[in-house]
Amino acid sequence: MSVKSTGMVRPLPATVALYVALGILTLIILAPLAWMLLTSFKTDAGAIQQPYGLPDPWSIDAYTSLTGGQTPVFRWLLNSFAAASLQTVLILVTASMGAYALARLDFAGKRIIFGLVIVMLLVPPVIFLIPNYLIVEELGWLDTIAALTVPGAAGSFGIFFLRQFFINLPREIEEAARIDGAGEIRVFLQIVLPLVRPALATLAVISFLNNWNDFLWPVYVLLSPEHMTLQPGLSMLQGAYRTHFSIVMAGAAVASIPVLIIFAIAQRQIVESVTGAAVKG
Repeated sequence: MSVKSTGMVRPLPATVALYVALGILTLIILAPLAWMLLTSFKTDAGAIQQPYGLPDPWSIDAYTSLTGGQTPVFRWLLNSFAAASLQTVLILVTASMGAYALARLDFAGKRIIFGLVIVMLLVPPVIFLIPNYLIVEELGWLDTIAALTVPGAAGSFGIFFLRQFFINLPREIEEAARIDGAGEIRVFLQIVLPLVRPALATLAVISFLNNWNDFLWPVYVLLSPEHMTLQPGLSMLQGAYRTHFSIVMAGAAVASIPVLIIFAIAQRQIVESVTGAAVKG
């Protein structure tokens, strides 16, 4: 005996209206990206005279100027990618260990430590700017990649975020592994972490983007142009009396490529993480 679905069928006008609204929303989101890309293929004069039209003529001078001279954008791109990748790895290591301890282990002061983690989420990060700078200066890390990665490698957000997923895991899996002779480290690495892989991927994307888009901290700790990251480097393309709009947009287009690639790779894990959290409550 066949069972028919009892789900409600949306009327055709409502479906059409929904897709029209989604299409309009998509155009609104993509319009600035399209304008940025088109402007990057214009000349300086064309970007000023025809800011919203198609390039006339089409030019790649903005992209060729990014490879050297006073605007080594590709060098800044590599610096940003190295710093963001390294800090992401450090955050995943520290956050996963801290979250596992707070979610699955019993020790004195556990509630107090978790309370401090919650309190740190409420503190604006800019408050730590001067203390972190003094520490980095004392360690001799100014103008190095360590200054961009280590200070933010043990943030409270990652611990809080992963802890919510660790708590929802069934303890029977860990107990079965311990009965088979697995130690705590093996349970953590081979049993628990694979089960929260979507959450780890989501935290990795968030951590990468936070470091990638950071502007204020690199301005303070990076002293030489060759060590500059992308965000403060792109600001150098805007002069006090003249701005090369095509070069700025070309740099912004190059800066968006790694972000789009990372999101395209991790979007499935992000969706699983969001839906899993919603189902588990």
